[in-house]
Amino acid sequence: MSDISIIGTGNMARAIGARATAGGNTVEVMGRDQSKAADLAKALGGGATTGEWGTAPAGDIVIVALLYDGVVPAVVQYGDALAGKVVVDISNPFNPTFDGLAHREETSIAQEVANAAPAGTSVVKAFNTVFRHVLEKGRPDVFIAGDDARAKATVEAFVESLGMRPLDVGGLKMAHWLEGAGVVTVGLANHGVGNLDFSLGVTALPA
Repeated sequence: MSDISIIGTGNMARAIGARATAGGNTVEVMGRDQSKAADLAKALGGGATTGEWGTAPAGDIVIVALLYDGVVPAVVQYGDALAGKVVVDISNPFNPTFDGLAHREETSIAQEVANAAPAGTSVVKAFNTVFRHVLEKGRPDVFIAGDDARAKATVEAFVESLGMRPLDVGGLKMAHWLEGAGVVTVGLANHGVGNLDFSLGVTALPA
């Protein structure tokens, strides 16, 4: 099991935190609004605690569960407090019409986090292709990308503790394409599938 810190108090923070506590992980919640963080920790149960925003997270894995435009500023604010941690970016930088990415270059929020984070921080992209209520109720595949093999193995073990299957798509540059896959999920929800009751996954042919 893992020690997890979640930066954020929104729906994805709640969904991941609930699965994490149910899976026997230790969870710390950190939010700008201390009362919201305390309320979420209480709702999660399982011994979840509250940390002070901007201070060193207790968890070895730090999940940044913020809207995409708040992710890099938060990492900059935490600064050296993140050194030695595995930082997981789950964000989707959608454009205003949800049919493209907010950034036009071949980059990603995860890559920008890696550029902003202190030395010794490992960044992994994960969870961005799964809708919140599927995280709450399903057992989806979770695609991950990162440059540090040990960090990815740590995140893979955490994902497995949630009852989900981690699938490694390669180095951190692949985070750009995972963010594109996030756009695809919205397109499917609006068109081909017509609802949010699904997630992207991999089906292997029978041996």
